[in-house]
Amino acid sequence: MRQVAFKSKLPELPTSIFTTMSQMAKTEKALNLSQGFPDFPPDPKLLECVHDAMRKDYHQYAPLGGIFPLREQIAEKIERCYGASYHPQKEITVTVGATQAIFTAISAFVYPGDEVIVLKPAYDCYEPTIIANGGIPVLVQMKGKEHKVDWEEVASCITSKTRMIIINTPHNPSGRVFSKEEMLKLENLLRDTDIIVVSDEVYEHLVFDGRQHESASKFPDLASRSLVCASFGKTFHITGWKMGYCASPEYLMAEFQKIHEFAVFCVNHPLQHALTAYLKNPDHYLGLGKFFEEKRNLFLKGIEDSRFAFVRTMGTYFQLLDYSQISMEPDMQMAERLTKEFGIASIPISVFNKGQVDNRQLRFCFAKKEETLNRAIEILQKI
Repeated sequence: MRQVAFKSKLPELPTSIFTTMSQMAKTEKALNLSQGFPDFPPDPKLLECVHDAMRKDYHQYAPLGGIFPLREQIAEKIERCYGASYHPQKEITVTVGATQAIFTAISAFVYPGDEVIVLKPAYDCYEPTIIANGGIPVLVQMKGKEHKVDWEEVASCITSKTRMIIINTPHNPSGRVFSKEEMLKLENLLRDTDIIVVSDEVYEHLVFDGRQHESASKFPDLASRSLVCASFGKTFHITGWKMGYCASPEYLMAEFQKIHEFAVFCVNHPLQHALTAYLKNPDHYLGLGKFFEEKRNLFLKGIEDSRFAFVRTMGTYFQLLDYSQISMEPDMQMAERLTKEFGIASIPISVFNKGQVDNRQLRFCFAKKEETLNRAIEILQKI
């Protein structure tokens, strides 16, 4: 069969590291702590909300931006957590997960030749979306094994072509939580510019040790230029439902919805009603930090006598482990060897770094049942 000629928008797109490591874990029958999803079910109360919604007449198209009661609950949640006010009808859109929100936000504002600053290591959906829209990723590597942002370097990368900067806090894969001081630095840096911010805040409720999540929505000038993308999947252990949202000022949301309409038009109708009912109890999300902090503590206490070094993750449900006392082999090679020889899968961090900088760190997901974490501890203690 003759193939038509075309030019690929993403000619050098590699297979996702998550697909690679999860497939390897499956083939080797290894414990999979690579991809970021829980191995325990969601709250039965949430499932009851879904069952109730499914029995009602919510089986046709939902409104483009999401049902008003859900957007109202989202607005109340944002105001409760961050003191920021968003109009439910005009400034919030329900999305097919946070990835679609991020894709839509980038697509709505990035034109060919526009530059977008990306802090590395970065989640792997940012750069392909920028490139597919003709934009140019400008990569700024976070420094050292603790992944600190050099804001002077960020400032030096701003040009007349800079259209957008993408931030992520709590940060995947490092687990860093941006401080108030850092967010103020970013706000001051952008104050007299027309640069748009896409703030990936999918782990907003997973912060530990008494820290606070510093949402872009908390800082007035930053909020005025930001599209905040969030995830119900990460918050409520339902990653397969692909439910998220975006919040932004009306003038940005109007453009966001133009792309959203023709990408997906609307989002799963009965699940929106289920989430509306579930969000009415703030305890369902306000207690998540403690829940995952206990899992982190269990995991780290179990390996504190191992040969792995670590700094306690500040947020997310990922922990970086430094294996430089064990081996100096590249992290991809180490991740493969741990999977095949020891039966535990992780994610090498270099694939997310600028120039694949290798700090001998692997990312492990601790959003797992206690028995899974104990199995992981047993394996890691033997390495």
